[in-house]
Amino acid sequence: MRAWNAPGFPVLPLTGPPVVLHDTATGEKVETRPEGPARLYVCGITPYDATHIGHANTYVAFDLLNRAWRNAGHDVRYVQNVTDVDDPLLERAEKVKVDWVELAERETELFRHDMEALRVLPPVEYVGAVESIPLVIELLQRLDAAGVLYRVESDVYFSVDADPAFGEESNLDRDTMLALFAERGGDPEREGKKNPLDCVVWLGEREGEPSWDSPFGKGRPGWHVECAAIALTHLGAAFDVQGGGSDLIFPHHEMCAGHVQVATGDRFARAYSHAGMVAYDGTKMSKSLGNLVFVSALRNADIDPMGIRLALLRHHYRSDWEWTDEQLWAAVDTVADWRRALALGAGAPAAPVVSEVLAALADDLDAPRAVAAVDAWVRATLGTDGLADTSDPDAAATLLPVLDAALGISL
Repeated sequence: MRAWNAPGFPVLPLTGPPVVLHDTATGEKVETRPEGPARLYVCGITPYDATHIGHANTYVAFDLLNRAWRNAGHDVRYVQNVTDVDDPLLERAEKVKVDWVELAERETELFRHDMEALRVLPPVEYVGAVESIPLVIELLQRLDAAGVLYRVESDVYFSVDADPAFGEESNLDRDTMLALFAERGGDPEREGKKNPLDCVVWLGEREGEPSWDSPFGKGRPGWHVECAAIALTHLGAAFDVQGGGSDLIFPHHEMCAGHVQVATGDRFARAYSHAGMVAYDGTKMSKSLGNLVFVSALRNADIDPMGIRLALLRHHYRSDWEWTDEQLWAAVDTVADWRRALALGAGAPAAPVVSEVLAALADDLDAPRAVAAVDAWVRATLGTDGLADTSDPDAAATLLPVLDAALGISL
């Protein structure tokens, strides 16, 4: 599958610090230590509707990680999936009377345009669920050979008890796991399962739904095994960071890890990192609730995409927060102030700002701290808090590439 077009990426004349990231599994910050290219997997969209601000918040967050690694001198191998066949997509296609393939292709293309507008660096491998079916079958055959798959009617399940490390990523108690599993697409009450938490890895053929031939009968992949197979194939086991929204910690990321750890005997990922949830009108932004702010709608209203991106960057990626129009307009005004200060050419000393921006983003992607450093430089340069400071004749030339390379803000 084709990813989106890459924005330009300035190569800075200095190297940023090593990147430290909060690891969900340990609850602590850990220094990422890539061996060769830094390897990153971020779970992609199920393309049954347009990209909303909650999606954008996640992909901008891990774009900061991609950029921080590059600025620290690493090549980055970034992989992302597209769940282009799954129950929510099929249900939406049936509801709106559109072919499911057409719906998936249309919404994936819209997502590409949104990511380009927000200057998110594209993945090296952008892989759809449909094209990954041979990879899924290969992984399932390995799991079957290990004796950890079983059937319930025409469906095939994975025994989570086969993974001694199951639960170590999310650190949740069993009752919480069961509640979240039921809430997020699982079927803990299904009769015939060995453990209520066991997840389906191959759905037997359903009337009127797409299906593919496999050694396990006609059907289609389960959600979790799709990402597990794509990540394992394109990144290998024990890759550097598995990323996504915090709503994916359980069951999705826990199940992905279990599949790969049982198949390989190695860790799925060295660290797990998760972006917070974005609310709107007091409730978590979600398609099921319909309380969505779409990136494409904002773009079509001629709102500067850099303003949209800056509104996201003002919140730490791990925080839960609420989107408001006031925040957006404030960010648009801030971008205008930044442009006005940079247009002067000369300004307050830029070197301390460069150091602070790179240090902030290397410290668990602290974008608010980096943005605050730029805001302070702008105030000093424009004289908002007193006399204008234009003591650095090359300030703008120094800062512009750093804002782009580190924050993804192109002015």
